[in-house]
Amino acid sequence: MVDILAAPQQTKTDSSLRTLTAISIAHWVSHFHLFVLPMLFPYLKAQLGVGYIELGFALTVFGVVSGLTQAPIGYLADHIGARKVLLIGLTVGGLALILLGMHLSYTSLVLCAALLGLANSVYHPADYAILSAHMDVRRMGRAFSIHTFAGFVGGAVAPAIMAALVATVGGLGALIVAGAVGPAVALLLIAVGLPDASSADRSSDGAAAPKQSVITPALMVLTIFFMLLGLSNAGINNFGVVALMTGYGVTFSAANIALTAFLGASAAGVLAGGYLADRTSRHGSVAAACFGINAVIITIIATVNLPSVVLTVAMGLAGFLGGVIAPSRDMLVRNAAPAGAAGRAFGIVSTGFNFSGILSPLLYGWIMDQSMPHWVFGASVVFMVLTVLLALVTDRKPTGKT
Repeated sequence: MVDILAAPQQTKTDSSLRTLTAISIAHWVSHFHLFVLPMLFPYLKAQLGVGYIELGFALTVFGVVSGLTQAPIGYLADHIGARKVLLIGLTVGGLALILLGMHLSYTSLVLCAALLGLANSVYHPADYAILSAHMDVRRMGRAFSIHTFAGFVGGAVAPAIMAALVATVGGLGALIVAGAVGPAVALLLIAVGLPDASSADRSSDGAAAPKQSVITPALMVLTIFFMLLGLSNAGINNFGVVALMTGYGVTFSAANIALTAFLGASAAGVLAGGYLADRTSRHGSVAAACFGINAVIITIIATVNLPSVVLTVAMGLAGFLGGVIAPSRDMLVRNAAPAGAAGRAFGIVSTGFNFSGILSPLLYGWIMDQSMPHWVFGASVVFMVLTVLLALVTDRKPTGKT
């Protein structure tokens, strides 16, 4: 009898693990594709004969399209199924990079950025819908943490992968190979039988969830919080390599190693932050403490020409602390969300990241074009300090949840 009861449970566990693995791979691709164009900025600048402000504009187009389409894509996932939306997103993002590699021009770059923005808008609505529908609720937090970790890893390995591709197959070949990953993973998800999810957040235990507004003051504050988080990291993520090379005399290889340490340690920090978030209710204080320390570290990087090894260690520590923040950040949103509206709440606050994606490329591109590479890190510090102050404010707002 025990074996009979255990068999369905084991089957469900295996299915959940397969689903989590598949979704995490898709999230890996999403973050990897985010870094493909920024990692090729030196190559694109030379080939296209444009400045960093023009390259930054392409990323702004990415941010605008992603920001405007995220909510509609969420509704689309509810109606036609999150699985279809996710597969389309992987394919469209990959084909955009492949087409840019086959026909390189500034117009093609902007079009590619727009298509990548559209593809990027599918991941959070589709991923979280599928995970929410098919993960064991008792392990939902860990599932979300692994999903986030996979995305961080995708970004962390992007600099090394793109550097290796440029060295072996050239800039155009690097675009084509990086793009081919998208359709390949879409085929993989089909092969493993990724389950679907539609309207996954409309009911709870068979009862329709009550409709209520998610446009609350707390969520508006958190949207600004997410925007500041994005602005503080965007300069380092997208312009850190070129800033280190032009302002500090760091070699391309050493700058990429430092950025890889920053992004890789961020991924490790996410897992550590999950355990920390489970053991405290002061999530805003955790975020403030981590970013406060980060502000000091990045200030040192901005003002002192550090040896390569020390620079890599400092970037790694800053990345780790930035990763620790992620689970506490998500818990702040969960606690502020009205009952039964967590999905919509995350959709709203995530637009803060989209806003930062629109503003940051122009800001940091302008900084580089003004020959002020040190201010790539200096501006990040300013946004970090503002993030610390806002995080402390969020801890003072009662959420009414436990």
